Order: sequence, then C-alpha cells, then structure tokens
Amino acid sequence: MKTPNSAVKRVVIVGGGAAGWLTAAILASTRPELVITLIESPDVRILGVGEGTWPTMRNTLQQIGISEQQFLTACDASFKQGTSFHNWLDDKGPHQYYHPFSLPLDYPNPALGGWWQQNLGQQSFAHCTTSQATLCDHFRAPKQPQTPPFAGVVNYGYHLDANKFAMLLQTHATQQLGVTHVCDHIQAVNGSSEGPITSVTGRSQGDIHGDLFIDCSGFAARLVGQHYGIELLSCEQVLANNSAVAMPVSYKHAHTDIASVTRSTAQNKGWIWDIGLPTRKGIGYVYSDAHCSREEALNTLAGYIRHDDTTQNEPDLSQARTFSFKPGYRETLWHHNCVAIGTSAGFLEPLEASALVMIEMSANHLAEQMPVKAEQLKPASRQFNQLFSQRWQRAVEFLKLHYVLSKRRQNAYWQQMTAVETASQQLRDWLTLWQSRMPLGSDFPLREELFPAASFQYVLYGMTQSMQTSTHYNPQQLHRAHEQLRHITHQQLNGLPTNRELLSRLSD
Repeated sequence: MKTPNSAVKRVVIVGGGAAGWLTAAILASTRPELVITLIESPDVRILGVGEGTWPTMRNTLQQIGISEQQFLTACDASFKQGTSFHNWLDDKGPHQYYHPFSLPLDYPNPALGGWWQQNLGQQSFAHCTTSQATLCDHFRAPKQPQTPPFAGVVNYGYHLDANKFAMLLQTHATQQLGVTHVCDHIQAVNGSSEGPITSVTGRSQGDIHGDLFIDCSGFAARLVGQHYGIELLSCEQVLANNSAVAMPVSYKHAHTDIASVTRSTAQNKGWIWDIGLPTRKGIGYVYSDAHCSREEALNTLAGYIRHDDTTQNEPDLSQARTFSFKPGYRETLWHHNCVAIGTSAGFLEPLEASALVMIEMSANHLAEQMPVKAEQLKPASRQFNQLFSQRWQRAVEFLKLHYVLSKRRQNAYWQQMTAVETASQQLRDWLTLWQSRMPLGSDFPLREELFPAASFQYVLYGMTQSMQTSTHYNPQQLHRAHEQLRHITHQQLNGLPTNRELLSRLSD
C-alpha cells in the first residue's frame, strides 16, 4: 500500500515504437535515478507512418546521446527544412507555398506582412522573407560537410524510417541508458479504475510493478483508455480525415535529388504526403472514409505515383498499408499514476508532422517535473493536463487553418473541411483580427508554443495574398533587411551541397 511519502522511482512504459522508446530514452538520459522498464508486445506491429520530425529532434538526439551520423545512417534519414504545399488554395491550377523551419526576416517585426504585400506581394511570402524557400527549390542541404553535427546554416529537422528509428532507440536505451526491455503481451492491468495502477500482468512474465505507468500502447490505449475509460475528445467535425493508405516507393535512379521538404499535395478528397529518404520515398494519401473508399484512395495514390517522374512509375499496390484513426485527443492525459504519450494520448492527421514533437514535449515535461513522492502525482497531473490540452487544441487550430483558407468547394469533403463554422472560437477570432494585422507572438501566450506566430504567418500568407494589413512600418529598415537576405540567399545557394551530396559525404 503506497503512502503519500512513497517514492516515485519505478517507471513502467507500456508499448514500444517511437513513442515508447523515445520516452524511455529521454527519461533515462535526464533522470538516471529512475528504474525504467519498457514492456513491448510481440503481437503489435509498429505504426511507422510518421516519418517527419521538427528541428527539436536535433536537441533530443544530443540529449539522449545518439550522434547525428549514427542516426542518419541507422534510420535511412535525410534532412527536412519544412513543408511544401501544392494546390491547397483551389482546384483551378498549380499553386505552391512553403512552411519553412527558419524564421522570416526581421522577425518578429509586426509590419513585415504589410511591407511584403505592398512591395513584393507578387512573390511568395516565404521566398521574400527567408532563404530557405529558394534552397528547397534547389534541393539544397541545410549545412555543409564541415558544419558541426546538429548545427545548421539554416534550421532543419529530419525525414526518417520510423521502424528503423524505433530499433535504434531500443538498442541505445537498453545498451547505453540502462532501460530494461520486456517482450511480453499485457493480459491485465491491476488496480481499481478509481485509483492508481499497482502493476500490469504479462502473458509470460507475470506481474510487473511500478510507481508511475506511461501508456505508449498506441491506438489501443491499454491503460488510459481500456483500464481507466478516459474517452477521446473527438475532432472529427473539425478535421474529418480518419484514414490513410501509405506505401514505400523506389526511386527511378540512385542519384535522384532528395527533396528538402515534405511535399503535401491536395487531392479531390484528401491530400498526399511525399517524403524523400536516401533509398526510397514514403508516399501516403490521407482521407475521410465518410467521403472516400479505400479503393478510391488506392487509385488516387497510384495515379499520383504514376505521374511522379522521380520514381518507378508503376506502383506495387500490394505494399500499400491502410490504417484508420479517430481524430482527437484525451483532455485527461495523466490520470492517477498513468500518463498517456503518443497515439494513446491522441492523434490528428499528419499534415504538419506534429506526432513526434508532441512525444518529445510530453517526455521532456515529464522528465523536468517528475514527481518525487506519491503525494505530488495529483498536482503534477493537473499541471500536465492543463498544458497539453492547450497544446492539442492549438494543433487542431493550426491544422484547421490550412483548410479554412482554401477556396476548394468542389464536393462534400472539401465543403466540410473548409467550413469555418466548425473552427474554434479562438481561430475565428484570429482570422478576424488578422484581416488588418499579421499574427503576432502575443497571440500565442503558451511557453514553448507548438506552432509559433511565424508558422501561422507562413500558412496565412502562403494561402492568400488578399489580406490587407494597416500596420505602419519603416520601409528603409525592411528594404535593407531584404537586400541582405537576397545576398545571403545567393551565397547559400552557391555554397551548400544538395541533400544527396551531403548525405553521401557524411556516410563515407
């Protein structure tokens, strides 16, 4: 029987994959006093579709002690500098914009939007305010071969093979960080649903006791969902996508350029992601099963691949994998002595690759504010739940922004997705305010915002050039900053290798 003064020392993580092993590695590297056991079922296959990270992953890899070269080699990884959106504005013709990882020039100057529209509005916002858009046009890497590991000329994250990433984390966590790995299927969760969990029972290992349990069991949500009965807060009326078909696709030539961005292309009833790794692409179609059948989704995906001149044009649809999800999140993520991290906490469509960064944020918060005594569990859980409920809601608002700005209305799918009526009151308020000013840092008061003001600026001004801002500005200051940016862009374009060239050099 635990008392309020009982120590919180034994951490049991239920579930492997990227969520479980990343959480284990972060906790073990920052809180070495903890005894961490990860239980992974041999019956459950890794989801393995989230192949994009944010720049935060560079700090995470350094923190847990994995070198950049080791990571790039082991995970078939490449460099990611943002997302390129295609045909999201309407279905009339080609349209493209970037959401890059680098901040706009003179950030956070509140006059930048007005200056851009009045002086350079015929050019894209990203091309006018950051060198990264031009670098991505030309498949450039974010750094040079001599640049130190994890440092960059411009900001960057990674594309990776999620299954290989989980295996790397498992090896590192068990061999270098002291995490105990138990391969077993959980048959029972012990303890009242009205109180803390005391142990879990494995099919072959029996009872495994712990003080804090972390649910990384994916969509099954074995602890937080099945044991505690905490329901998802559904976001399906706001973001209807709940299905995807995905497959690996080989390059046509071994020397094919590797894209520096995730490519997102709007389709008739959804959108397609296109991620370039050194040896292949990962391509998938995200859609709503209320508007699109699996067969139609496969045909759409196959048509996209056939028109991609960088790949083997005839797709092998037998390799396509289908998965379904309920878009939403749990408002209560930490209940008693159980914390949900990863898809057990929630899942939204992978439009801005927020899944891995939410895992990083959750694990880092837990490591930083780990309760020492049992009496601290409740206050720690209230703080965690308040913060991450806000972060999930912010993610919903940011993803919805991409849709409400679109002029696509060609069918029931796009009519539902673009409906501003289903957006939060906060997003509707922002859209009204941003008619006369650009998104500002003061709009986003959270510490470590999931999406900063710059992200909203890139999407807002990438999707429309009709919004008028009345902010007065110093034209000389911004003109000078823009001229300097043009000079820097020219230097970087001539001085940086392509993604493939750099990855080849680093693997030598």
